[in-house]
Amino acid sequence: MEGTDVPMAVPTAVPALATEPRFAQRLRQCLEQERLLDGRYGLQRVPGGRVAVPVLPDKLSQLCLPAEVPCELLGIQDPVPSRAARRRSPAQRLREELRRLLGAGWSGELERDVPHAWQRHGDLVLLSEDSFTAEPWERLGKANRTVPGPARPGPCCPHLPGFRVAGSALWETVAKALGARRVARRGRVMPDGMRSPRVTLLLGQHGWVEHVDNGIRYTFDVTKCMFSPGNITEKLRVASLPCSGEVVVDLYAGIGYFTLPFLVHAGAAFVHACEWNSHAVEALHRSLVLNGVRDRCHIHSGDSRQLHPLPSALVPAASPPLHSVPSCIPSPPLCPQLQLRDVADRVNLGLIPSSEEGWPVACRVLKKATGGVLHIHHNVETRPVPAMPQSAVLLAEQGSPEAASPGGEAQHPAQHSGEETLGARLRPEWQSWAEGTATRIQGLLAELHGRPWRSSVLHIEPVKSYAPHVHHLVLDLECRPVLPV
Repeated sequence: MEGTDVPMAVPTAVPALATEPRFAQRLRQCLEQERLLDGRYGLQRVPGGRVAVPVLPDKLSQLCLPAEVPCELLGIQDPVPSRAARRRSPAQRLREELRRLLGAGWSGELERDVPHAWQRHGDLVLLSEDSFTAEPWERLGKANRTVPGPARPGPCCPHLPGFRVAGSALWETVAKALGARRVARRGRVMPDGMRSPRVTLLLGQHGWVEHVDNGIRYTFDVTKCMFSPGNITEKLRVASLPCSGEVVVDLYAGIGYFTLPFLVHAGAAFVHACEWNSHAVEALHRSLVLNGVRDRCHIHSGDSRQLHPLPSALVPAASPPLHSVPSCIPSPPLCPQLQLRDVADRVNLGLIPSSEEGWPVACRVLKKATGGVLHIHHNVETRPVPAMPQSAVLLAEQGSPEAASPGGEAQHPAQHSGEETLGARLRPEWQSWAEGTATRIQGLLAELHGRPWRSSVLHIEPVKSYAPHVHHLVLDLECRPVLPV
């Protein structure tokens, strides 16, 4: 492009060339032909009746325009995204911004390391553990820079007056491209019995976020607590259960995945929420307050699993929870055992891969006079088999005449999707596990109370595929004492 050089100044924001409206389109076309136009932003009016045309920041030294197009270089503080930019997917925007950041250093290897999906929690984006792992990304991600501004307290701030840590150019670019303020990356779940996450905060001052599911507000620290979006179908199902007036015990409450749906939507009168992770307990408390149901929930902090049931004489039914016997579970050490008894109309055992160690506790907290319903989570392995005709596939049990006694609940066809779940189809291994579990629970209740009980399989719900040929299931099991004739 021949002509006069444009007077150069240092722009304070997005660089643009301002010209009279009658020259705007011609200027845009010239910049586009020379590949100098910044397509992320559109033309926009600026003071003085002129129109600003955005220019690529790294091409400023190449600007040379026709003399008959008068223009001035300035910076736009609030640029307007172009139509093309508004049509781009977040993943496309992320790649384009990173390509600009790296310039000649961009490569196919680095592009393959850029994620296509992520979790969003408010203004925080949570990246997968396999993203940005190549050495150039790691080096760029660790290169924090300082900018003028008030220093914030904390070990990450440099001891320089009037400066603060702004984060690396990499993570700031990721946040800007995805419309976030904070960025974190998750690692593998720690084998500590509490499914604690390994999450690194890459940009931002703290990891507390708020997530809304089905009108329920969950708040938690992503660096301390897990959030399982794969359980959404079960949370929706719990929200639809007929729990009006019931007392529920949630043995593995976590941050309130099921405690909150029981209270907010299912109409439970009261929930005893049991949790041994202190970080999850804090998150649950905050979420109960956020949703206005704190007065209908008691949080029992500690290990709820009971290996050696105490004699009933040692635990008065009307007494508040006691904390006297240390747990022999190795993780976490020395947590007190739950001492609830004879309180629950319904018990939720939401622990995988197995909640079996909690079955004796569930039997003890169930009301001994009327019984109730247990929701038992478990990972069940399914042998790979050839495809069978539709008529040969068993269907999930929708209840039975035995389940229609007082206190029973109507069941509806399961609506879910996921690898190998195939609608509401029931695998033989699932049925076998459910029947075996029902027999075990029935025996535990009879031994605990010294009289016969019956157990009825109400429903088997496939939640998700947990691993190849392994499914996360929930068994709804109705347990009632057999009344004397």
